[in-house]
Amino acid sequence: MRVRINFATPFIFSTIIPVRISDVNYGGHVGNDSILSILHEARLRFLKQSNFTEMDAGGCSLIMADSAIQYKGEAFHGDDLQVEIAVANLSSISFDLFYKVTTSRNSVSIYIASAKTGLICFDYTQRKIMEMSTALKTYLEMENE
Repeated sequence: MRVRINFATPFIFSTIIPVRISDVNYGGHVGNDSILSILHEARLRFLKQSNFTEMDAGGCSLIMADSAIQYKGEAFHGDDLQVEIAVANLSSISFDLFYKVTTSRNSVSIYIASAKTGLICFDYTQRKIMEMSTALKTYLEMENE
């Protein structure tokens, strides 16, 4: 069965990330590994707007538990990718981010990918899962309203 990603909540963040030549594979388009890196960059920008990082999200760190990508179209060197993010499935220790990646060529919008990453709050000192910080929970809930 193929991966199907459905967006349950509205997108609350958007950023533009240009495709670098190093993102392009031997097929002449953005490689699957580069899409995951582009999502990572978008996630960092999303966190940064509240002065968080993956290592310090208001008192907890974040570690990726899972990821899924559904490819819809090709992106090429020089494309500007618009990455939109939605938050869902908030719990006391984790949350999911959903991503929609598009670009525009010749005034036509092109759907590149849908994705989901599951993030868990983690204590790198003790090497174990921890409760979500109040600051992160407040930020995610506020952004998701």
